[in-house]
Amino acid sequence: MTNIFVFSLVEEPSLWVGLDRDYTYDELLVRVFNIMREKNPDMVAGKKQKFVMRPPQVVRIGTKKTSFANFTEICKTLHRQPKHLLDFLLAELGTSGSVDGNSQLIIKGRFQQKQIENVLRRYIKEYVTCHTCRSPDTILQKDTRLFFLQCETCGSRCSVASIKSGFQAVTGKRAAIRAKTA
Repeated sequence: MTNIFVFSLVEEPSLWVGLDRDYTYDELLVRVFNIMREKNPDMVAGKKQKFVMRPPQVVRIGTKKTSFANFTEICKTLHRQPKHLLDFLLAELGTSGSVDGNSQLIIKGRFQQKQIENVLRRYIKEYVTCHTCRSPDTILQKDTRLFFLQCETCGSRCSVASIKSGFQAVTGKRAAIRAKTA
């Protein structure tokens, strides 16, 4: 014989007022769902929010550089500082680069659009979407040395991994550097 768990999501709010007894599990469950429905009607309805943005426009410059033309536009869409996304991209791609006067990201190396898209997907998963409700409506805050992801939909707050420093170019005379280490 199987137990079937059925409960009604409609409850009289004044039903338990004035009574001095503990709630049952079913009553608490109904109450939680009612509160969630009141505060977040989209989340409880089971609608998945898709995060839609324009794909990165990647163009090769010469033989050794790649231009990410709509870099600042994507930063605005994600509501993130360009420096944070820049650090992540360069660390993940293992290269160096900078933003030029036209707000394009110039990356050293030959990269295809698909590679940049994959890195952007990882960035969005880690630093943009809420880890609890998967809402893209989040704020990235820095407290002391840690970054925290604050969700505007469900109110959760969790720490996110710091970006590991990426490629560091060797500048200066290599012989002088070797002499210091030897």
